[in-house]
Amino acid sequence: MRLLLISLLAPIWLNAASSTLDIYWADVEGGAATLIVTPGGESLLVDTGNPRPDDRDAKRVFEAAKQAGLKKIDYVLITHFHGDHVGGLESLLKMIPVTKFLDHGDSVEDNAGWKTYLKLSEGRRQSLKPGHRIPLRGVDIRVVAAHGGRISKPINGGGANALCASAELKKPDPTDNAQSAGFLLSMGKFQFLDLGDLTWNKEHELACPENMAGAVDLYQVTHHGLDQSSAPQLVWAIKPQVAIMNNGPRKGGHSQVFETLKKSPGIQDVWQLHWSEVSAKEQNATEQVIANMTPTAECKGHSVKVSVEKNGKYTVTNSRNGFSKTYQAR
Repeated sequence: MRLLLISLLAPIWLNAASSTLDIYWADVEGGAATLIVTPGGESLLVDTGNPRPDDRDAKRVFEAAKQAGLKKIDYVLITHFHGDHVGGLESLLKMIPVTKFLDHGDSVEDNAGWKTYLKLSEGRRQSLKPGHRIPLRGVDIRVVAAHGGRISKPINGGGANALCASAELKKPDPTDNAQSAGFLLSMGKFQFLDLGDLTWNKEHELACPENMAGAVDLYQVTHHGLDQSSAPQLVWAIKPQVAIMNNGPRKGGHSQVFETLKKSPGIQDVWQLHWSEVSAKEQNATEQVIANMTPTAECKGHSVKVSVEKNGKYTVTNSRNGFSKTYQAR
């Protein structure tokens, strides 16, 4: 019995004592919920998935928090106030406490997600501005975009972007997507960029005339892989090694985005939370790097995890099949 108890507790103990930076993508089926846990055990949850009568998304986020050995979440960052990003928050707070809430500033839309967030975050809310840092020890997390603005000077080796000469723009986006808070996370050589649902023209401002974010190793594909985002002048300038797309079976995963990612200089792999039913088979990644192959009704909510070592090596793991691949940060 004693040996059995030790074997059951070992995975939790090992995670709590981990020397890696761990990033979990909970499957919220076309929403967003990215949990970041530092080597010291501090945590940042970026978005909370959809509102659901069965609390499906909140439960999946809570499961990731349990896997990480968390008893509380230090910061919840809501990139913007659409339901697929803020909708799971109310249910999640019944499962695990949160210390502080971060956001891009007041919503430009008068919607239910915004009203609920205001109520839940009262007295514990901080609005971010470009250039602000999120104070987690052991990593550097710098806000590069928020509330329609961007940082004023290039960071991370960014600079003049020749791709801007041929760049095309789309109609301005008046929704809260364009207000998304986005950040660059750095740990040693490793760089991770998450821009929420920032839309095309705002991506352009982040990329042109100068690439403000530099080159990154890991890129969370903006806006679930919808073609309202992923402007080539940004994606090709940041040159990700690995992209992770938090799409749903029929949300995101658009063919134009797959084409942009595949043409990005230095791209090695695109991992997906779901097989995309809206794109052709040959445009989807290989099955081993897709967490969920089935439609929503049959989905088991498999996740993707990245573990980053201090030497810059990072390993991506698919919870559905246990497949892992290790990359070296540049």
